[in-house]
Amino acid sequence: MPRDEFQHELDEVEALLQDAGRLCGRSLGIVLEVLESGDDNRAQQVIAGDDEVDSIYLTVESAIESLLARQAPVAVDLRLVLSMIHVNLHLERIGDQCVNIAKLALLIPPDPRLPAELLADFSTMGRQAHAMIAEAMRSFGARDLAGAESLLAMDQVINQTNHGLSRRILSLADDAPSHEVGLRAILISRCLERIGDNAVDIGEQTAYLVTAQFREFTDASRATRA
Repeated sequence: MPRDEFQHELDEVEALLQDAGRLCGRSLGIVLEVLESGDDNRAQQVIAGDDEVDSIYLTVESAIESLLARQAPVAVDLRLVLSMIHVNLHLERIGDQCVNIAKLALLIPPDPRLPAELLADFSTMGRQAHAMIAEAMRSFGARDLAGAESLLAMDQVINQTNHGLSRRILSLADDAPSHEVGLRAILISRCLERIGDNAVDIGEQTAYLVTAQFREFTDASRATRA
């Protein structure tokens, strides 16, 4: 395969990944609105819209498989292909987490709805996760190592808010409906946390692409502060 044709196909795959990143950001923005408004139609829109993210995921998988079958990339080209495989997976997972939040929102009854304190926490976590998706994809496209590494600090906002949220849930009234809402809230919080984690993972792929060394931005063997 001529070099310019190979590069063109790589560029097309990377453009698809950027499209998936934008779709994930849009879905997250919608589900955050749904948590505030309780709009079931908008929740269903996110669930149905995940087919588009899944379609891109499968297209990228197929395109990379074809590239590897016809070309033997080396050095930075090989790192790019390997990174795109992982980024593709992380974006698909982010899309799934947005769907999970939408489905959980549909299960929350109109009375009692989410308390204002929990909504404020979700807004903080969601806005930060949205910013992290955008920065993860921007830094990947720009091969910006510093931008990728900044995702770790951004993720701390989500983690700290998540820790405080559990205490808020414990303060809910001691009755069955409130307990059910609290349970849904814990699951929603976990989804938002996972979106942030996947954005950090995309940052790690950027670092691998730039430096040729894979390293985790966090050490999972060390305890984190509550």
